[in-house]
Amino acid sequence: MAQEQLKQNNALSFIQRNAVSVGAILVVLMLIVPVHSVLLDVFMAMNLSISVLLLLTVISTPKPSRLTSFPQIILLVTLFGLGINVSSTRLILTKGAAFDGRMVRAFSSFVVGSDKGSDGLVVGMVIFIILIVIQTIVITKGATRVSEVAARFALDSMAQKNFAVDQELNSGAITEEEAREKRADIRNESDFFSAMDGSSKFVSGNVMAGIFITVVNLVAGLITGMILRHESFGSAIETYSRLTIGDGLLSQIPSLLLSFSTGMLVTASNSEEQLSEELKKQFTQSGVTYIIAGAAIAVLGILPGMPWYVLIPLGAISVFAGIRMQRSQAAQELAKKQAEAAAAGKTQTGQNPADTSPVVPLDPLLLELGYALIALVDDEKGAKLLERVTRIRREIGLDLGLVVPNIRIVDYISLDPSEYTFKIRGIEAGRAKLKMGYYMAINTGDVKEEVKGEATRDPAFGMPAVWIPEDKRAEVERAGYAVVDTLTVIATHLTEIIRNHAAEILGRKEVKQIIDKVAETDKVVVDEVLETCKFTYGQIEKVLQNLLREQVSIRNIVLILETLANYGPAAGPWILTEKVREALGKQICLQYADENKKLRVMNLSQDYAELLLNHQVIPTDGSKPYVALDPVDGRKWISDVSAAFAAMQERGLAPIILCPAEVRLLVKGSTERELPGIVVLSINEVVAADTSVAIETLGEIRESVEGVG
Repeated sequence: MAQEQLKQNNALSFIQRNAVSVGAILVVLMLIVPVHSVLLDVFMAMNLSISVLLLLTVISTPKPSRLTSFPQIILLVTLFGLGINVSSTRLILTKGAAFDGRMVRAFSSFVVGSDKGSDGLVVGMVIFIILIVIQTIVITKGATRVSEVAARFALDSMAQKNFAVDQELNSGAITEEEAREKRADIRNESDFFSAMDGSSKFVSGNVMAGIFITVVNLVAGLITGMILRHESFGSAIETYSRLTIGDGLLSQIPSLLLSFSTGMLVTASNSEEQLSEELKKQFTQSGVTYIIAGAAIAVLGILPGMPWYVLIPLGAISVFAGIRMQRSQAAQELAKKQAEAAAAGKTQTGQNPADTSPVVPLDPLLLELGYALIALVDDEKGAKLLERVTRIRREIGLDLGLVVPNIRIVDYISLDPSEYTFKIRGIEAGRAKLKMGYYMAINTGDVKEEVKGEATRDPAFGMPAVWIPEDKRAEVERAGYAVVDTLTVIATHLTEIIRNHAAEILGRKEVKQIIDKVAETDKVVVDEVLETCKFTYGQIEKVLQNLLREQVSIRNIVLILETLANYGPAAGPWILTEKVREALGKQICLQYADENKKLRVMNLSQDYAELLLNHQVIPTDGSKPYVALDPVDGRKWISDVSAAFAAMQERGLAPIILCPAEVRLLVKGSTERELPGIVVLSINEVVAADTSVAIETLGEIRESVEGVG
């Protein structure tokens, strides 16, 4: 019993999976193999039912693009109708007066009548012709035209809609998953209307084919009846006219419903409401309209000769409906005013202080463009700024381990047309001007021959540059300049700003995102840090910010958390930062080593180390320790470090100071204002790197820089 049930389920599943394929093959066979009149009645009833079902489905569908299969259904239904036309024509011509198709006979009797006579035939033929004219000129032609326009506008607006989605994504209004869903909806909508444009041609072709088949039925029937069956002209015209009208109606009515469904679908709005809900909402806006219309209809019923028994009751119903609408709207307005008054009273009495002092959150990252730079985000013109912004966020995430928030891009009318600004939490972090249509030629120091152009500076690194037209690009590159386009200029500038301000971008929200991600794979260390050691997100944030401030990647977050757990929150954020740096010593040293893994450094003399330690000040509030040197010693200290800095730069080397761990923070803090580019490493960090990095000492920082050569 169970096996039989399983076989039945498998058979049913097979039929469901292949129903469309089997149906298409059967329709093709109908074009070749004769069909019995009973089966023809079944097919005609199915065709009529499918057309009605499609119309009702279209009316109840809120959004047209949700019926993605409708264009294919049009093709299948059209082929099915043509198969029925061929089968019915074959039976009518072969059987003549003996044709026993009940559907055709019934529909012909509805229009022509059951009694023989020319009056019914003329009336039936006129109705049939009117039906064809309505379908051909009004419905089918209109649906075809609307499909063409809808397809064109869907394609034209696709880029603008995608840009709007990208803007929402960059502003943080939607997630990446929601953005993917919206982009998919836009693509589906464009594909749907494009397919509807093509399938509407099948609908119009089906109408023309139906008209041609009807004419053939009538003419061929007369020829067959009079010549082959030797019927009189009157008898032949009576028989084949009736059958032609019945068959034509059964062909044209489903086709009419299909054309009407197509027109309804392509003219529908993209709202999420059904048509009935939209009509209710849009046509009940004002009861005055119904009152005036009802009064006009009632007055019309008073005129002599008018059917007052129809017009006056109809006008009264319209006036009554309008009065009801007016009362309902007045009640809604009163309720709205009462709610507003209650809200205002609640605010004035201080019951809801949040309403009196609303907080408008700032965008974490905001890029403001002058109107001349809007083309940078126009995908149709080949601009890829939005794509580059996404790539910047991904690259910084891989490099620094920082979760960069979405960057919102807006046009700002107060800016110079060719200017842009980049803000971090509402504070400007960078500003520059671009020259659209030109390239920036940057003098990197290897220029063989200077070129003429509008002088400027690279906004990312401050190097001298000139704006050049595109046709001079090859010539300028041969002269030794680095030539970049405007998109690369702004992308590089944004990258450097984000890198240099990474500590400001990192907040508790980003820290929680990082911790939650680690908890998915290493919950033990997260529990130890948060539950056992009782670290707060703020304490972890402080350590991570200290690391990012010196361009140390926090991507190895597990090792960072393990180090925090080893020392506990009592150690303080600055001591914890130094301990984390020691744990990341190998990573930090490799970051500054050359391709041969050699690290060239300047040692700090013992005298300077002791001087800094002796003048160290540790604030009681837990803030960063600093060095309090007298003015003379302070100037001498900066002068000696600057000399070492200059000596290393002359050799094309990054300025790196190696010092004892206990003074590393003091060396960095005392030089970061005057010499922000100096890298300060501790001996403990180098020891942690072990043999992974070779150290080459270039000299020592003391009262006079010696040993540099």
